[in-house]
Amino acid sequence: MSSDPIHGDVPQPEQPETEAAPSGSSERPAEPTPDAGDELAGLKGQLAERTSDLQRLQAEYVNYKRRVDRDRELVGEAATARVLADLLPVLDDIDRARDHGELEGGFKAVAESLERVVESFGLERFGRPGDEFDPRIHEALMHDYADGVDTTIAQTILQVGYRVGERVIRPARVAVVEPKPIDAPVTPESSGEQAAEGASAGSQAESTGDPEDDQQQ
Repeated sequence: MSSDPIHGDVPQPEQPETEAAPSGSSERPAEPTPDAGDELAGLKGQLAERTSDLQRLQAEYVNYKRRVDRDRELVGEAATARVLADLLPVLDDIDRARDHGELEGGFKAVAESLERVVESFGLERFGRPGDEFDPRIHEALMHDYADGVDTTIAQTILQVGYRVGERVIRPARVAVVEPKPIDAPVTPESSGEQAAEGASAGSQAESTGDPEDDQQQ
């Protein structure tokens, strides 16, 4: 407060106190504390763990779905194969009737319709004379040797085979021939023939003996 000699003491207004301005022109963000960093690292670890669990569950579901689809397909193929196997005797009768010229009229139409139906389910017949013998699809009922062949072949088809895709419903029953071996083994029939030939040759020699020897006797 200042004094005036004429007017006396005059009160002066008080000046408001001003706070000191913080040093620096801009404010800096607060740095995270060690506890906040540990918490953030823990959350990241949990996120990675949950992501791994979800990926594993998704892979298991995909594998399960594939397995179910494959099993469903196999069950369907097996059921179809059983039904078609029961129809094979009917197809054999149709083949025999066709071979004998008895497939005529309405019976012919029904037979052809049945053959189209089974073919639509993937049934395929196989087995032709001259096919190379394959034990996976052929059943050999007769066996023989022959000239002019390089490998074992199905010479005669006794009963055609049927399959659906890679599944063999019935193997083709065939008579097979194979090349003659270089040193063919002696069979009982051939040895008997040789013995018979030797006996006949001996009897002929005795019958054509020297007449002088007979006179001396």
